[in-house]
Amino acid sequence: MADIRKDPSIVNLLERMPDSISSTFDDEQLTYLKVAIGARQWGNHSVDCRGVIKFFRYRYYVVFLAGRNRRALSDKEKIFSALTQACFISLITFFIIILFLLTIYLFKSALGIDIFEGYSFGIWSWFKNLF
Repeated sequence: MADIRKDPSIVNLLERMPDSISSTFDDEQLTYLKVAIGARQWGNHSVDCRGVIKFFRYRYYVVFLAGRNRRALSDKEKIFSALTQACFISLITFFIIILFLLTIYLFKSALGIDIFEGYSFGIWSWFKNLF
């Protein structure tokens, strides 16, 4: 096993302590400290946005992280994930259907076809004025 005292995270930790304290740790203690430090590290994320917002005399930090979840999910998390996915797919499907119906309606209006004689939703006139 490599010398634990040469590990970069342990070196960084020990450098922030007085020598009288850092020299008292044995290799086993340092190994457990490394495990504890490693559990707090975030790792790499696909989206990693960090910033600071100053509000009067206080500063607040903001972190937005996103990426693939590598943890094992609990039963509640699995149910929530399934519901969230179902809602997201439903919203996307709804948006696509509305966009498809709008396209068909505009195409019908461009051809001059009236479904209800003397009635218009006003979408075609709005679309013509837009372009």
